[in-house]
Amino acid sequence: MSITSYLEAQPLNEPVRYAAGMDAVPIAGFPRQHPSDTAKLLLIHDPLGSNPQVMEFRKEDVSRVEDIHAAITEAGEGVRLVKLWVRRGAIGVLMKPFEVTENLSF
Repeated sequence: MSITSYLEAQPLNEPVRYAAGMDAVPIAGFPRQHPSDTAKLLLIHDPLGSNPQVMEFRKEDVSRVEDIHAAITEAGEGVRLVKLWVRRGAIGVLMKPFEVTENLSF
């Protein structure tokens, strides 16, 4: 199943399993459509943890999507988690928060 189909067809009826011989790396998290670029998606790794990470990938680099489970918040809300199989060698963007200060340096 493509990631586009997954994001458009909630909920997923049948999980797609890892195919033998696929050269991809599994990354788990909470997928979201990119707000301004329909060719990309955001994946929030550990969305309910103390240190969530936001990653950006091109949809064409995602080989498979596998439903893994739903995490439940203390308020009783469910968060669907998936395993994305991302093509080995693909370029992703890791978005990291930082505090804006007067002496910002890179």
